[in-house]
Amino acid sequence: MAILKVSRMGHPVLRQKTKPLAPDQIPGVQQLIDDMVETMADYEGVGLAAPQVFQPLRLTVLGYPDADPENPEDLPLTVLINPEWVSLSEEKELGYEGCLSIPDIRGQVPRSTRVEVRALDREGKPFSLRAEGFLARVLQHEIDHLDGILFPDRMEDFSTLTFLEEYYRYWHKGAS
Repeated sequence: MAILKVSRMGHPVLRQKTKPLAPDQIPGVQQLIDDMVETMADYEGVGLAAPQVFQPLRLTVLGYPDADPENPEDLPLTVLINPEWVSLSEEKELGYEGCLSIPDIRGQVPRSTRVEVRALDREGKPFSLRAEGFLARVLQHEIDHLDGILFPDRMEDFSTLTFLEEYYRYWHKGAS
């Protein structure tokens, strides 16, 4: 496995709409999936889309490789090939987001509170996933990457943009 370089905002690969993977391509991306999981963990991220590692493919990984299945706060490691999401709620919630491609910056983004995602797993088997809360936010964020959308594109109020250090000092839960 290898830790891959992460593309940063401004690189054209992050603005491309990705191409779906054909079933016969899935065996050929298994090493990329493993490398993306290792890269995501090394960068301490919770999600990583293929364009973020310079691959214009409709592929994303999310969650924690060592997630505790007993802890509902721990997102299990999930591979999504050709994902599409549908909002299950008109309700939106503001929440701070960050991105490995926009290091050290956070901003509030409105997201649907409940979504359903349909995708293929790493073996190419179809599955669907219903999510709310943090998982719904992560899914929407990562699938946005596959459509060439970065979190600032979804922001309604740029006054919430903050550097990571100030986010933890003033805006993160538990900040004094």
